[in-house]
Amino acid sequence: MSEVAVLDAQGVVVRYPGSPPVVAVDGVSLTVAPGETVALVGESGSGKSSLARAVVGIEKLAGGEVRFRDAPVKPLGIRRRDLALTGIQMVFQDPSTSLNPRRRVGDQIADGIATARARGAEGSTVAEWLERVGLPIDVATRFPHQFSGGQKQRLAIARALAARPSLLVADEPISALDASTQTSVAGLMRDLVAEAGAGMLFISHDLAVVRRIADRTFVMFAGRVLEAGATDRVWSAPQHPYTQALLAAIPEPDGTGRIPVAPSTNERIVWSEIAPVID
Repeated sequence: MSEVAVLDAQGVVVRYPGSPPVVAVDGVSLTVAPGETVALVGESGSGKSSLARAVVGIEKLAGGEVRFRDAPVKPLGIRRRDLALTGIQMVFQDPSTSLNPRRRVGDQIADGIATARARGAEGSTVAEWLERVGLPIDVATRFPHQFSGGQKQRLAIARALAARPSLLVADEPISALDASTQTSVAGLMRDLVAEAGAGMLFISHDLAVVRRIADRTFVMFAGRVLEAGATDRVWSAPQHPYTQALLAAIPEPDGTGRIPVAPSTNERIVWSEIAPVID
């Protein structure tokens, strides 16, 4: 890769306490280049969110390394994060847990703008970001509890993008939105990060949206990557049986649907018999 990757994760392992410990992410490696959108797909419990949280420093690594612009990502603590690492921003699945209920939403978006300016990034306005996510300017004075779940997610996206990140990690960012706006909002996120020469790690159950916006796709199951490659290749010629099963479960546009045939996460997997397919 000619450019320094905005994200370079190598051999990432995440474990949770238990007897025995639960291995949520088991030796995953991936990169995200400037201007690139990389998608993580897989069933619930496959380790996608744990990997996302490890990438931004929320989850402690049990093994491996995560680098942002060739510098190690330090775990989040009680101290203010290094200014350079504010170039990593995350959009969580549940915006109610990421928006401060006691502060007006315009002030929270303004925090993102201030963060961008502190790093010397181009300035912007609260009104501009509200407009970009499809909300009227006059909502800036309201509090989070005055919005629907979908509107809160738009606000969380606006706040994250206002910080002009070099890497946006989006964990199921469109699941709270209505079906008619999911693709448009996901496309907006892709376009805005690409405009800035940033990269995005996009996690979603919506395979149709992933196909539209992702340059590369990684398929996860039980903490491991089973297949990875250019999105068009993964969709048109999936090599791994699990990927084939996921794609077979996508409903037909005529409404007849397909029978989900993806294996249950409770099914015992003999990993020595399953070879990952990585382009």
